[in-house]
Amino acid sequence: MSEGERRLVAVMFTDIVGFTSLAQEDEHAALDLLDRHRELIRPVFAKHAGHEVKTMGDAFLVQFPSALEATLCAIDVQNTIHSRNLERGGQVQIRIGIHAGDVMVQGGDILGDTVNVASRIEQIAEPGGICISEQVQIQIKDKVSYQLVGLGPSELKNVREPVNVFKVVLPWETKRSQDLATLKLDPRRVAILPLANISQSSEDEYFADGMTEELISTLSRIAGLKVISRTSVMRYKGLGKSAAEIAGELKVGTILEGSVRKAGANLRIAAQLIDARSDEHLWSQDYDRTLEDVFAIQREIAQKVADELSITLLSGEKEDMERRVTENTAAHVLYLKGRYLWNERSEEANDKAVRYFEEAIKLDPKFALAYSALADCFTFYGAFGWLKPEDSFPMAKEYALKSLEIDPRLAEPHTTLADVLNSYEGKWEQSETEFKRAIKLNPNYSTAHMWYGLLLMFLRRFEEAREQIRLAVELDPLSRVGSMNLAGVSRYSGNPRDAVRELESALKTDPDFAYLHGELGWAYCLDSRTEDGISELEKAVDMTHGDPQLKADLACVLGFSGRREEASAILREVQEASKVKHVSKMKLAQVFFAIGKNDDAFSLLEEALKDHSLFTMGGSYLLDIRLGPWFAQVREDSRWDVFVRRLGIPQS
Repeated sequence: MSEGERRLVAVMFTDIVGFTSLAQEDEHAALDLLDRHRELIRPVFAKHAGHEVKTMGDAFLVQFPSALEATLCAIDVQNTIHSRNLERGGQVQIRIGIHAGDVMVQGGDILGDTVNVASRIEQIAEPGGICISEQVQIQIKDKVSYQLVGLGPSELKNVREPVNVFKVVLPWETKRSQDLATLKLDPRRVAILPLANISQSSEDEYFADGMTEELISTLSRIAGLKVISRTSVMRYKGLGKSAAEIAGELKVGTILEGSVRKAGANLRIAAQLIDARSDEHLWSQDYDRTLEDVFAIQREIAQKVADELSITLLSGEKEDMERRVTENTAAHVLYLKGRYLWNERSEEANDKAVRYFEEAIKLDPKFALAYSALADCFTFYGAFGWLKPEDSFPMAKEYALKSLEIDPRLAEPHTTLADVLNSYEGKWEQSETEFKRAIKLNPNYSTAHMWYGLLLMFLRRFEEAREQIRLAVELDPLSRVGSMNLAGVSRYSGNPRDAVRELESALKTDPDFAYLHGELGWAYCLDSRTEDGISELEKAVDMTHGDPQLKADLACVLGFSGRREEASAILREVQEASKVKHVSKMKLAQVFFAIGKNDDAFSLLEEALKDHSLFTMGGSYLLDIRLGPWFAQVREDSRWDVFVRRLGIPQS
């Protein structure tokens, strides 16, 4: 093609999945992979009359004389890489996108909308997959033996109109779908994947995440569905895993996915419902609305999901979905920004979230969810030691009660109130009542099941505790604390070996979660593997750069193991750290018991009772002393019986 010439061609874009991350971690390995990748697929381009226009890092831009040649080349490329992965145990995967249309040659490059569309379609493809535009599908549909599955209209960044995209189903993907069918996945078990932000600004990421969370919340109110919690689905954000892979890992029969484009007050939301067992698209819809209509969109999507899965909504469920959480659009935007920050789980982000929620309430003093969100923020302040219990939990209770005063049908503030009654006030019967109310209002709210399980564990109702935590994990299967709390039930019920097995299994999935290592350290020690336990706790301390709670755990184990000087040295470090960050006096009391300073320990118990840190972490620190074999000598002290009777703990 000569300079400035225009011609109809087929354009292919490819890139390596995860290459940028690999380059940041190990540049040498990334460059080596790139060289091998180019050597492998360049001959395939030539075989199909492909002209390599240019490379862009790990990406190829290739043009072909026909859509058919481009598609056959893409299939050949993916087959070649798949075979090489099987032979050599590799995991290299690329995405391929193809579009056909008019291009212009300029300086040896090709330009135009066709190139832009091909590059955007490539981003839709699954790892190891091929996506093509409708223009390509029309030209090849009777000429290839591979199934072409419509993905519906897709919003593409910097492309004005939606583009109909199709997926080329490759042989191993067909087998994967067949494997999923054998799992007998429940179609009413649903995962709502993180909505893609395709807005011009990355600053609108909060809105896409907020819409994801609100869709989960809306669908969770439908009793006939089991909806996977936010914690689990957000772990797939940016991973590029296929719907089939996600369905297999979460054991869901139906997946809802889509995208959000926000431009000022205008919205375009694309949603599609997929039968994970067959990879069939059950329904897709684009919504061109304004921010004022966001709640109506959520209701319409929820109703459509219910219709497709043959679920009849109860009158109460319809009423819940009809209610707007706020009439003030600006307040809702502030709320979404606050939730986005709250989910970061850091003190700085929590501080910012509080300010957003407070601003939202100024705009709408009847915004119940904003009060509930503030209650969650202050629960975090207390749970993570960012504020003293007396400065955090009463505020959490105040905001939870305000939220319930406005809307008593919200499960979230009932759950927060229940946690305050348990972890701060020690009012266990009232706490249980609130947890039961929350679960009745929203059986899909995994947090309510999890925290209720912790209360039951504290009350030594271990079988009930295991069942509630199991239900939480069923709704939130990738929750890291879920595995830890199930192991806690085994540990406290006198089965440390079961706890060890459960924690070792969990660490295969989450080896970087320090608190799993800390729990495993305790379990090892209780299973008479003290040195292994100390090693795990030291690892946990190193991973968190000296978390005071984990250091106190390590000091406790060292003290009970006879290494009291080391334990005392670490205790001094924890006490110094407690001047900056709140450390539960219950945890400090444990260490004093471990080094034989019982008088100091009992004094700390009294202080913990006064400052309401006695039941921190759902009372697990107190449970250690009540049940742990290492604290047997403490329980023989007459002061212990007197202290426990004053608390009025059931079944103590």
